[in-house]
Amino acid sequence: MRNTCIFSLILLLAVFTTQAQYTETINSNRPGQSQGAFAVGTNVIQLESGFYLGNDMHEGLGADIDIWGIDYQLRYGLLMESLEINLTGAFENQDIVRNFLGNTVETSGRNFKSNTLGLKYLFYDPYKNMEEEKPNIRSWYANRKFKWKTLIPAVSIYAGANFAFGDNPYLVEGENKFSPKVALITQNNWGRWVLVMNIIADKLTEEYRTYTGIATVTHTITPNFAIFGEYQGIKSDLYADDLLRGGAAYLVGENLQFDVSGLVNFKDTPSRWQVALGVSYRLDLHKVDEFLEESNEGNKRRARSRKLSREAEEDSENNDQ
Repeated sequence: MRNTCIFSLILLLAVFTTQAQYTETINSNRPGQSQGAFAVGTNVIQLESGFYLGNDMHEGLGADIDIWGIDYQLRYGLLMESLEINLTGAFENQDIVRNFLGNTVETSGRNFKSNTLGLKYLFYDPYKNMEEEKPNIRSWYANRKFKWKTLIPAVSIYAGANFAFGDNPYLVEGENKFSPKVALITQNNWGRWVLVMNIIADKLTEEYRTYTGIATVTHTITPNFAIFGEYQGIKSDLYADDLLRGGAAYLVGENLQFDVSGLVNFKDTPSRWQVALGVSYRLDLHKVDEFLEESNEGNKRRARSRKLSREAEEDSENNDQ
């Protein structure tokens, strides 16, 4: 099963790109674990959710754990284009078989493995005032040389609070039910390629803090289909790991996306694999673009809005006739 999962992961290398704040089509963080730097746009409500199943095999503890769960993210563009509030979490079931000195013990547990309410704010957008590149008719070299300014990423900051209720088996003994989480998010858009990086510090008030780095590379194959590969490194006194993910996403219309993905790691304490299916849906209540004054992006948005207004007027005239 593990070999099959690895083979599938190689075949399924996905996530759609997020090219601007509000976009004509849905931009989703699924199916990877990183957050893009850009918000969904004001008055946009977006739900991203998926079902996953997998297995953790811990050789040292003699534990074989079958897992299934549902993860979710609810996003809303709040007050301005650059600000987003989101709720991220997962509900997970574990069926555990432990073998110790020839004795087999079976247990199970289920609860919310995580819940985090947070705010993301884009405080630097290099694409806001970046002029569109025009061909240099006098120099072949100028058209071909590397543009260093494309290395400058969009940058967001994220701050959130983890919370849990009741007797939760996923909390470590002595762990508080509320703890802070912060992240630095960068994003580079290079045409059909997108690089997203997250540096995360989690449970900062707890004895066992967790530090995570995620790098996600996305490539758009067609306007409706994209693939991705993702590396996640986790460092904590409780759990450290290197995870590899990959998958594909397909866009249906402007507000609906489906995805498939997989996960593997490369150690046996525990060895892990997972596969997942997901969906992202956008309820688009965004009425007017927040124009970016005196910018290339602003000019594009103005032109788009004028075109939509003309089309609406023509439709109204046709209906009157």
